Amino acid sequence: MAAEMDSSPFILDGGLATELEASGFLLQGDPLWSARVLHTDPQAIKDVHYRYLQSGSDVITTATYQASIEGFVKYLGVQPEEAQHMMMSAVQLAKETVSEFISQSPMSDRREPLVAGSVGPYGSFLHDGSEYTGAYEDKMTVEELKDWHRPQIQCLVKAGADLVAMETIPGLKEAEALVEVLKEFPETKAWLSFSCKDNNSISSGRRFSEAVEMACRSTQLVAVGVNCCPAPLVKPLLESAKSHKRADLSWVVYPNSGEGWDVTTGWKTEMRTSFANLSLEWKAQGALWIGGCCRVRPADITELKQLHVQP
Repeated sequence: MAAEMDSSPFILDGGLATELEASGFLLQGDPLWSARVLHTDPQAIKDVHYRYLQSGSDVITTATYQASIEGFVKYLGVQPEEAQHMMMSAVQLAKETVSEFISQSPMSDRREPLVAGSVGPYGSFLHDGSEYTGAYEDKMTVEELKDWHRPQIQCLVKAGADLVAMETIPGLKEAEALVEVLKEFPETKAWLSFSCKDNNSISSGRRFSEAVEMACRSTQLVAVGVNCCPAPLVKPLLESAKSHKRADLSWVVYPNSGEGWDVTTGWKTEMRTSFANLSLEWKAQGALWIGGCCRVRPADITELKQLHVQP
């Protein structure tokens, strides 16, 4: 999973749910969000993956951010075994899409795309906005959080994800739990990215530098960083923690479009941040994994790819 001989970063994809909504899917308010489409229209998931591959993504992320065995059982009425199969199907769909893309496109000028199995925070299952604060951590132990995340990670690893994307994590306790569970799968690599609320702090209020320090204790992480925050926060956040990061651990960075989010009404579309030019600064700071999150679309990834492709 190391960088290749050229120094260009791995280009991630953008918002999967964003593309599904643009195709007419109604995800707002759904406790399973884009993960429901794994059940209702798996081909639509593959179509989105394919569009990101066409746009230049080196990594596509599975539709499992808001997926969980418990959530599938609760909201789809399926048995746990079927829920596990559905979780694994997200990886299979992504891997099938990569295979189809490779068979139809010359790969001599780019990396073979990787599949990252998405693991979101426990708060996304609660469906109460707490993933933006991490408030639930106060009522849970590390062991309870490990027990929650283990089934999802187990399914993603078993299905053959190239690495695990532990993403949008709001607090240190949950991050610690995820890193601990990762040890149970010693051959598995992952990145760990935090949601952040200002230039120095992750969403729970703890300092980002503390989060990076904790992540550096893991030998299985290929990167640590931030996602789903406004792009202008990225540079000061990385700067605030640079002295706490191991030299051999890269940054992973994939902010959202910069538009505001309201839990009751959804996205506010009055403002967007173009992050492609900012990404050159992130690369200079040591970011090897760069992409976009909510409301970032294939055209944005194309722009990003063109900036970073080696001549």
